Amino acid sequence: MRGFLASPIGVAASAALVLPLSLPLAMPALAAPPPPASVPTAADAAPGRSAFEPTPGTPGSTRSLPISPSTNRSLAPTGERELRTVGISPFSLVGVVWENPAAELAGTVQVRTRTLATGRWSTWQDVETHTHEHGADPDTAEARSERTRGATAPLWVGASDGVEVRVRPDDPHPKALPDGLRLELVDPGADPPATDAERPRVLRAKDEPGSATVPGTSYLPDLTDVWNLVGRPAGVDTGQPQQTSQPAPKAEAAAPFIGPRPKITTRKGWGADESLREKKFAYTSTVKAAFVHHSATGNSYTCKQAPSVLRSIYRYHVVSSGWRDFGYNFAIDKCGNIYEGRAGGVTKAVLGAHTLGFNSNSMGIALLGTYSRTNPPAAAVTAVARLTAWKLGLFKRNPKAKVTLTSGGSGKYAKGKKVSFNVIAGHRNAFVTDCPGARLYGKLGAIRSASADYQGR
Repeated sequence: MRGFLASPIGVAASAALVLPLSLPLAMPALAAPPPPASVPTAADAAPGRSAFEPTPGTPGSTRSLPISPSTNRSLAPTGERELRTVGISPFSLVGVVWENPAAELAGTVQVRTRTLATGRWSTWQDVETHTHEHGADPDTAEARSERTRGATAPLWVGASDGVEVRVRPDDPHPKALPDGLRLELVDPGADPPATDAERPRVLRAKDEPGSATVPGTSYLPDLTDVWNLVGRPAGVDTGQPQQTSQPAPKAEAAAPFIGPRPKITTRKGWGADESLREKKFAYTSTVKAAFVHHSATGNSYTCKQAPSVLRSIYRYHVVSSGWRDFGYNFAIDKCGNIYEGRAGGVTKAVLGAHTLGFNSNSMGIALLGTYSRTNPPAAAVTAVARLTAWKLGLFKRNPKAKVTLTSGGSGKYAKGKKVSFNVIAGHRNAFVTDCPGARLYGKLGAIRSASADYQGR
């Protein structure tokens, strides 16, 4: 089923009935690109359409540089491209984009950066190139927009002032790589100021179904049971003896089974520049499933930096890739903090751009980091269980059940094909991809069990 649009005024009015911290009643439209930014490289290195200068009063900026054929004569026939620039305005996230969103970058992308604080160069890091499976469904206005471009996954590198990138095609010949390759350098800007009333701003609900204060839905399972499933966070003291004769009896939750609502940092809390995204919200009919992802942005960030990572990904999705908004519905950092993703209301069925072909009637949750060879932190895994217990519960979904979704068209399933998924599934179940990484994918069974426990099932 195709998504539909709604104005922010009507949504905010209804959301205000249940959200004490509702979204603004009016959002500014997508900002027109300001004058192109100057590029401190060769004179002919004109910035691309994603080169946004910082706007007064809004955080962050994006600089776009062309990636030229290698000047090494021995490499030129292979089609390899490269770029090196130093002494530029600070940036913290990088990625590579190209003109045709349907074209694949069949090759490898590696970058190294010069750290702003020390002036030292990092080692070469791989950038995930196979990201076509992330994005809007083919029959949506977002996918058909002339703004969209092909893009690698973004990579968080921390505050830097120099970069070197090399792009090598798998099939070496001069035309092997897609046209219009550009390096995107994203500065997330400063964090929003925190006041005594907002550190950071989080969504809470006292009288809403699924809130921990509503009689009959306040059940929380024994965390020892949850940690047995997902792993105990390091250094956690349960305050209970190490061995007990019998676990405490669990209260039976009243139907419908809705897990307690977790704390969710709002878009305002992580500093989203609302002038970047499209003004209207896009919705789907319901939420039948949750697809779990990793952002593939690397694991070098700290939890304090997570809002900066989110602002950077947001800019990369909207300014660099041409999407209408942040792609995922929710994001979770390595400390288990949960963040509102795509705008439209955390209780609603917001249409995202996260699982090509299956964005309708689903939600996308991204763990910030790369979990192909690294185990996801227990706090983050537990947060996925808590979030899905609540959000899927609002739509009467059992985390341990199966659901049938209809493909909107992807590389794995033809358009119109009905596919059975676990209600909590990995991105790789819907597309031929490594996402959410082997280590995180291996936790999904435990997440389903813990999520069902949080619902009181």
